[in-house]
Formats: sequence, C-alpha cells, structure tokens
Amino acid sequence: MSKIKFYIERIKAGRLKSMWAQTKWIYGYAKHYFWHMLFYTVLGMVGVGVSLLLGLVSRDMVDIITGHKTGEIIKYFVMMVVYNVVSLVFTQITNYISSYISMKVDAEIKADIFSKILVTDWESLTSYHTGDLLVRWSSDASNISAGVLNFLPNVVIYVVRFISAFAMIIYFDPSFAVFAFLGLPVSFILSRTLMRRMVKNNERSAMMSAKMSGFNQEAFSNIQTIKAFDLIKLYVENLKSLQKDYISMKLEFQRMSIWTSVLFSTVGMLVSYSSYGWGIYRVWSGAITYGTMTMFLGLSGSLTGAMNNLTSIVPSIISLTTSAGRLMDIVEMPREDYSNEDAAKAFMEKYKNEGISLKISDVTYKYKSGVVNVFENASMYAHPHEIVALVGPSGEGKTTMLRILLSLIFTQEGSATIYNGMEENESSEYMELDPSARKMFSYVPQGNTLFSGTIAYNMRSVKPDATDEEIIDALKIACAWEFVEKLPEGINSEIKERGGGFSEGQAQRLSIARAIIRKSPILLLDEATSALDVKTERRLLKNIMKDEYPRTCIVTTHRPTVLTICNRVYEIKDKKLNVLDDIEIDKLIRDF
Repeated sequence: MSKIKFYIERIKAGRLKSMWAQTKWIYGYAKHYFWHMLFYTVLGMVGVGVSLLLGLVSRDMVDIITGHKTGEIIKYFVMMVVYNVVSLVFTQITNYISSYISMKVDAEIKADIFSKILVTDWESLTSYHTGDLLVRWSSDASNISAGVLNFLPNVVIYVVRFISAFAMIIYFDPSFAVFAFLGLPVSFILSRTLMRRMVKNNERSAMMSAKMSGFNQEAFSNIQTIKAFDLIKLYVENLKSLQKDYISMKLEFQRMSIWTSVLFSTVGMLVSYSSYGWGIYRVWSGAITYGTMTMFLGLSGSLTGAMNNLTSIVPSIISLTTSAGRLMDIVEMPREDYSNEDAAKAFMEKYKNEGISLKISDVTYKYKSGVVNVFENASMYAHPHEIVALVGPSGEGKTTMLRILLSLIFTQEGSATIYNGMEENESSEYMELDPSARKMFSYVPQGNTLFSGTIAYNMRSVKPDATDEEIIDALKIACAWEFVEKLPEGINSEIKERGGGFSEGQAQRLSIARAIIRKSPILLLDEATSALDVKTERRLLKNIMKDEYPRTCIVTTHRPTVLTICNRVYEIKDKKLNVLDDIEIDKLIRDF
C-alpha cells in the first residue's frame, strides 16, 4: 500500500505527466528520422545474428578440437578468418555511415532549435543567462539527437538479443536459463533506485554546466574590465571555487557509479560462475559437449547483458526527458509573430522612395518583471528627413521606447504604427509595428556590436550585394572613411572580436555605417555617438540629414549639445514624451 501511495503521489505531482509531454516533444523530432532509425535497427539486428552465428561456429570449433577431428579444423579455421575479415570491413563501412548520419541529425536538430531560440519572445528570453542558453543548445540538443537515433533501435535490438539468446538456450538446454535469470531481481531493484538518483544528478549536472559556461563566457568577454579593476585574483579564485564544486559533484556521481558497477559486476560474476559450474557438471555427466558449454556461457552472458541493457533504458529515458524539458522551457516560450512578412515587404517596397513615418499613440508599458509603468499615455511622431531626439535621465525609458519601435517588447495599451509620406492624410496607409516590420529599421545599440571579420564583411552582413562604392559612401556619411582609407587593407581590414583594433569612437562610426548601408527607412541610434567628440557627432548627424535617401532618424542621447540640429526633441518625464521648445532646449544645453 505504501508503494501504491508513493506512485499516486508522483502522478499527482505531475512527474509522469511532464515526462509524457517531454516524450511526445522528442517524438516530434524522431518521426522525421524513421529511415535513419531503421538503418540503426538493421545494423543492430545484423550484429545479433552474427553474434549468434559466431557462438555456433565457436561451439563446433571446440567440439572438433576436443574430439580430435583434424579434418574439420581447417574448414572451420577458414570460416573464422572469412568471418573476421568480412566483419572488419562491414564494421568500418557501417561506422562511417553511422558517423555521417549521427553528425547530420545532430546538426539538423541543433539548427532547428537554434532558429526557434532566435524567434523566441525577446523579453522572455532575457530571463536566461547566455551561458545557460549555450549549454541547453549544445549539450541538451546533442543528447536529444543521440537519443532520437539510438533509443528505439536499442530497445528493439536488446529485446531481439534477449529473445534469440533465450530461445537458443531453451532449444539446447533449458536448465541454463535458470542461471541467466539469477541477476534480474537485483538489476531491477537497482534500476529503480538509480532512476530517482538519475533525475537529481541530471538536473544538478545541467545547472552546474550552465553556471560554469556562464562564468567563462562573461569572464572572457570582459577581460579588459577584469584587468582594469585588478580583479584577476578574484576571478581566478571564483573559478577555483566553481571547479571545486564541480569536482565534488562529479566525484559524488563517480562514487555512485562505482558502487553500481561493483554490484552489477558481483551479480554478473555470481551468474557466470554458477553457469560455469553447472556447465562443467553437465559436461562431466555427458549431457552436453564442451562446445555446447562454451556456447551456453556466451549466451548466458548475452542474456544477462540484454536484460541489464533493458533495465538501463530507464535512466536513459530520464536523461532524455530531462534534456527535452530544459529545451522545452526555451523553445515553447511565446514566439514572435512573422505572419505579416509579405505585407511588410510589400509596404516597404511601395513607400521606401517617399519615406516612412512612425507614430506612437497613448502608449502604456510595463516590463513583465517590473512593478511600475515605464510609460503612461506616451505619444510621439517622426517623419522622413527628420532627426528626432529622445532625452532624459538614465533609466527613464529611452532604450525601452526603441525596443517598442523594434517590437522586441509590446505595449499594454496604445499603438505603434508606421505610415507613408510626411504627413497624415486620407490617402495614408498604416501598418501596425510587429516583428515583421523590423526590415524597415536599422538599429545601432549601445556598446560594441561589430562582428569578427573585415570591415567589408560587416557592411555586407546587412546588405550582401553591397558594392565597394556603396560601402565607401556609407563610411563617408558615418565619418568613418577618414580613418578607414588610411588602413593598409582599406575596407578589407580585419576587425577583431568586439571591435578589437579600433577605438570605441571608430567602432561606433563603423556600426553606424553598417546601419546606413542597409538603407532602411527608419534609423534608430541608441547612444550610438556617445564615444564621439561633439564636433564629429554633429557632422555625422548633419550628413544623415543631407543624405538624399528619405530616412527617418531617431536618436537617444545624454548630451544636449547636438539637440539644436534636431527637428524635434522629446523629453521623457513623468512617464510621458514631452516636446521641448527652443527655450527648454537652450536651458538643457546651458545646464549640461
């Protein structure tokens, strides 16, 4: 009754229900690889057949030798040689094919999960550390791909191996079957205990791997900061502490593995020695031959091994479903809606030459993790050939407003729309902003966002067909050509990781040039000129205004010195967007 209550409680707790949901999720991938799984199954079945055939040949060889039938020895010796040669060639070919299939399936599943992570709702995704995401995508996805290929084939192979070995034992001498089953109760009990421990171990191991990955990723990304603050000793000590916890956890797992191995080995030895003793007795009594005894010992081991493999499937299921659950946490979060992709593309193609305006109307927004509203009934607008500035203290919502425009986050009230032309009228065509509309935006965020590679590679990452002349024109608008043309390789000069090899101001100008060359109707600059001197900043913004392309530009800035060249300035205050007049702008400049 206590056991029944235990399982009822587990069912109520939802463990079996969640495992079933995770299994169905894995099946969603497995069904696409039916022929691959069939190939693995056939290989395993061939292996079972060859193993049984070898057992029969070995039996005959032993009987021939012990019976001194020298005339038969050469024939069976040749058969053994041929078998080994064929087995060697077959094994190498199948290993090559298996490796190809395994890598192909692993790559395809990882690519699919990668694409799903990229279209996951941005705000939901930010609750996970990038190190944790990396571990889930790499380790857990690999576990799923291996399980998809191997799990069902292994179940079939183990069952066939067990049935065939058992059938042969029964056929030749049923008494040996008793010894083959001696270890099953111990294996069953041990597997139940292992299942509970396996769940906890998998979860702990995944959490620790994510923690280690996150620490390493942040440390290597911030080496400059670590050096500047003289934090090398602290980070080394922190790493040693994490390594100590990791080693302690792994040693604990190893101790459990040792005890499990000892118990399984002890049971295996008892079964083997019992079978061996019984075989000697049967040979001594004349019931069987030496060759048959040798075959029975092999079959007994095969039978016990098959049963142990079948019982070990339970921990494998736990491992698979744990990985599936960790991936489901990510890929089953709300996804961005790209259903208006065609409409957005058509809208941009239709109006890109006359320009596109944007409008924020009575927007109210609060972050999911927030307790107060960032905006309440906030409104603003911007037109082509305009530069509109957002100003205000740090943390007041400048970057949040740009995220709303990019549809990275969504308002609780109000609307964010775009429409054609300079002014609203009866012929204006409107489109609600959503992820599909991002193709109409170019965005330069705070910080360094350059990719490793050449300057030309960075430019063509947003416009693959850009000519060298187009790249140079964009660099000139961004005031970057003045230093790029002096480089030995020009636009083919290498950019190191995180913009290495260039100053912060140069990296910012290259990032702005990349945004400009895309020729999106709307350009968002989020503190993107913070590392530039005021003179260069003003010159860059004037270049954008003088550019013939009808671009709508919105900038966020802490420095009011460039506000006099902006068409409109909105100050974020009291959760609203307030338009500043010339007197208020002059006061901001004086007080700066």
